[in-house]
Amino acid sequence: MKAENQALITTLLSITEKSISEAVYLKTLSSEQLNFKNHHHQWNALQCLEHLNLYGDFYLPKIEAQILTQKPVSGKLSFKAGMLGNYFANMIQVKGNKVKKYKAMKHMTAQGGLLDTLTIERFLKQQELLKALLKQCLYIDLNKSKVETALSRFIKLNMGDTLRFMVYHTERHMLQALNMVN
Repeated sequence: MKAENQALITTLLSITEKSISEAVYLKTLSSEQLNFKNHHHQWNALQCLEHLNLYGDFYLPKIEAQILTQKPVSGKLSFKAGMLGNYFANMIQVKGNKVKKYKAMKHMTAQGGLLDTLTIERFLKQQELLKALLKQCLYIDLNKSKVETALSRFIKLNMGDTLRFMVYHTERHMLQALNMVN
């Protein structure tokens, strides 16, 4: 995948705004609705958001640190997906309101009892930070900096692929959360 920074970031910001709107909607629901599960092995809406919060805890500081090491560049910037990064982004992306199921890493799943609306508040704060970071990425070379993955510190993706993964992953689990409450 090749794209201009502007086009990629605009798309990712749009998906992020949609995720924020969906989370605001979730805040209007009761605790019973947010914690409802069809089956014991499924995640409820709040567990979906907590999963995203755990990813945000991992990735957002790393993304921010990498942005701070980059010098802003003027002019037209282009992004080129890496082979592995493109694979992960495409694997996780929602396609036609459908997703392929994957098993989450145990350390990235919600543990413990019932969650509450503080989970949504935390998610919204992380999404606002992500929006700010995405806007900063308009002026840096998304191919230059590398971000380690949650899989291994030895596996690193370029900034553009990391951002695509983060936003597509959020979109995926927001769809899952909404399906649990509707």
